[in-house]
Amino acid sequence: MRVTRNLITGGAGFLGSHLTDRLMEAGEEVICLDNYFTGRKSNIAQWIGHPRFELIRHDVTEPIRLEVDRIWHLACPASPVHYQFNPIKTAKTSFLGTLNMLGLARRVGARLLLASTSEVYGDPEVHPQPESYRGCVNTIGIRSCYDEGKRIAETLCFDYQRMHGTEIRVMRIFNTYGPRMLPDDGRVVSNFIVQALTNKPITLYGGGGQTRSFCYVDDLIQGMILLMNSNESGPINIGNPGEFSIKQLAEKVRALINPELKFINLPLPQDDPLQRQPDIALANQRLNWSPKISLDQGLPPTLEWFKSIV
Repeated sequence: MRVTRNLITGGAGFLGSHLTDRLMEAGEEVICLDNYFTGRKSNIAQWIGHPRFELIRHDVTEPIRLEVDRIWHLACPASPVHYQFNPIKTAKTSFLGTLNMLGLARRVGARLLLASTSEVYGDPEVHPQPESYRGCVNTIGIRSCYDEGKRIAETLCFDYQRMHGTEIRVMRIFNTYGPRMLPDDGRVVSNFIVQALTNKPITLYGGGGQTRSFCYVDDLIQGMILLMNSNESGPINIGNPGEFSIKQLAEKVRALINPELKFINLPLPQDDPLQRQPDIALANQRLNWSPKISLDQGLPPTLEWFKSIV
């Protein structure tokens, strides 16, 4: 029986490397594509030289010709620090990168999974957010390059499905954390842990009353694989519906590392959503998926990872 050939764009990144691990452990072939803007070769170093693994340095804004069965399209900086560093490049990555991968999928008859985002909902007026909610997004703000980039990426996927019969799977990813996060990515989990490990005050924006839902990376990857293997086009929310205020998260991190640390308050950044919680009824019904790892269970292994690199 022929082994499935997988192409993972952004395969050396946080999510891409965990997906690589799962597919390699399942005996499949993996081609990892990354330009190393936020990906790191160390994340996939254990597979370099393996006969079923191939690593290609490539930017998805440029076309590439490969023979593959499945395309896991994860390439795009996903944290505000990184996607705002070069917002035009971020928009190009979402649009041109997705266009190129859909073109490849059409040519070779591959199935494509798009890693979309909860940011397509913007600063939501509906809570929690179901897939039917169309969002409240600022088209001209500092986060728009990412939010609108992912929205047009979803549009392209469904237009390719309608026009060319391309097999697509669209996954809306909510806040995810775990080992291999970058220490300087500006996300709240990494920010708080790094600040606490270096004995700095923990920074709360806008008092920390805004809410987020935190999904451990192992749960997220399981949901991603179930969606790819299903007959569902999506979009489907994948995230942990447990809702915490940013201050509650800060208190959990402080309790794990140094209960004496102080909090400092700064103004809320532009367009920072006040609430974020996935409605995962669809994932539960169609994929039989729900997260298994709580925030209290997922923070300790994440903390150990940061201890090893900070």
